[in-house]
Amino acid sequence: MFARWKIRGLWLAIAMMVLCGPVFAAAPLDDLLVKAEVARSSDPKLFQRLLGQINDQSDQATADQKERITYLNAYSLIFEGRIENGLPMARSLAESAKDGDIRFRANMLMVNAYALNRQFTEGLRQLEQVLQDLPKVRSKQIRHQGLGVAAVMNQQIGQSRQALEYVERILADVPDGRTQCLATQVQVEAKQHLGLLPTEDGDIYKGIDQCVRQKEFAAANFIRIALARKWADLGDSERAISLLRKHLPEIERTRYPHLIAEAKAFLAELTLEKGDAASAELYSQGVLAQSASVTSSLPLVKAYRTLYEVAEQRGDLQSALRAYQSYSQADKAYLNEVKARELAYQIVRQETLQKTQQISLLDQQNQMLQQQRQVDQLQAQNTRLIVILLIVLVASIGYWAFKIKRVQLSLKKMAETDALTGVCNRHHFTLRAERALAECARNGEQAALIMFDLDHFKNINDRYGHETGDWALKQVAEACKGFCRRIDVLGRLGGEEFAILMYGCDLRAAARVADDCRVRLAQIDTKETGHTFAITGSFGVTSSTMAGYSLAKLLSQADKMLYRAKHLGRNRICIHEPAQEHPREGGSNVLELPQREGRVEQIGA
Repeated sequence: MFARWKIRGLWLAIAMMVLCGPVFAAAPLDDLLVKAEVARSSDPKLFQRLLGQINDQSDQATADQKERITYLNAYSLIFEGRIENGLPMARSLAESAKDGDIRFRANMLMVNAYALNRQFTEGLRQLEQVLQDLPKVRSKQIRHQGLGVAAVMNQQIGQSRQALEYVERILADVPDGRTQCLATQVQVEAKQHLGLLPTEDGDIYKGIDQCVRQKEFAAANFIRIALARKWADLGDSERAISLLRKHLPEIERTRYPHLIAEAKAFLAELTLEKGDAASAELYSQGVLAQSASVTSSLPLVKAYRTLYEVAEQRGDLQSALRAYQSYSQADKAYLNEVKARELAYQIVRQETLQKTQQISLLDQQNQMLQQQRQVDQLQAQNTRLIVILLIVLVASIGYWAFKIKRVQLSLKKMAETDALTGVCNRHHFTLRAERALAECARNGEQAALIMFDLDHFKNINDRYGHETGDWALKQVAEACKGFCRRIDVLGRLGGEEFAILMYGCDLRAAARVADDCRVRLAQIDTKETGHTFAITGSFGVTSSTMAGYSLAKLLSQADKMLYRAKHLGRNRICIHEPAQEHPREGGSNVLELPQREGRVEQIGA
């Protein structure tokens, strides 16, 4: 869903770089303020020196100058990472500033602070309020700032079409060079996410040249990465590799972790596809060097995945396992981050809808009160009009109550269901599975857990696109639903990983179901996508006889068996048997299933 989408902390920082109000050439303090505004994104060290000089002269500042000084100090604290100190300062300035443009900038600074601190719900709420004041802003540059922040926030939460609308409003209003550069960056990325990039590369090159002229090298290289991704998607990986390698020294000189990590992660993927495992490993290690600053990010997921595949190709199974475990943890953290942003968007959207409904209802009530006063003046029609008004009021309240209830039910379903496949998401699967296990424990029933992971799923995404990958995940979910009873729990744990909790089933029965699922996955016809490829899965099976009624232990045992199935060659089932708890040297513990389509599937350690 959000595989090509990433946090643009630099964009958030630079998007607020606008010239402050009127310049008084005769006042040295005003000159310092203007220079500090310009240096904020282009030269952070110079900005800090200028801010020190400004603070030394703050006792002599006018009321307007003090507001601008407060804004710069709040900005400095927030983008140094001291958000807990900068945010209250920005909030106080937004409440007390007499100048409307300064109030707007302070409010937008709060939006950035919330975004940098991963408080997306608060950030979106703040943005919703601030954009209502946009028509009152006098300065064109500050209006562009507000639209830029709105574009970045929407791009972060996956609303690329809305982000595109904001940046196109900026570009249509003849922005300055730096703003045009940054708006072009978001425009290119949003169009790429929406599949709207033009066939010709001329406009993209113009955007890169604009950013280079403004010395915004980070933005220029984000656009270059988007261009390289376009070429790679069209099958010209060599050209993409050449472009990124040519500008990699410039990318590293920016010292911007997200940019460096994204470029190297993409290079690692491309070089591995070309068979250059050594380069792929080197680039992946370069991503890990930035890991402290790019946690819960897609480049980190790609880097661990590449290291896993390189180790697997070399036959270094121990290193491959360590890399895969890191990949799995990074992937889950990234998916949780994406879901948090989606949830924040849905929460604020629902709150906005409720406020609109409440305002509409209050308007209706006010209108009815006015009509009632008029009715009081018309004695002959008093009774009839009062009855009519009461009926309308009750109907309106009932209608809005019905609408709100429907929205609440819809949100509940969204919170419980995986949006792509329609099965339980991880959170809801955990709740239902724990309830089912508790009931099994009370009734003395057995329970079994099947966990499976699609084989080489990344290759499907890389070769045929994420749309084909999403189609495959939907088909897998539909295939598995057919083997589940109403009392069983089927869920998508994340990525291409699924699990089934089977109520009242022993280990052998669960193994049969797992084998049926395995065979059914292999029979999925992929011609509908326009491509021909195999869909197979590796399965791990355990039961309450092995692990008791603890979901965590069931998942742990099934996960170990799943990894074992992958290491044994994939497209198979491994079952957690009692003997596996105390393995004997030279011994084996194998469960054989009946012959199926000319082959005997062996399940076990």
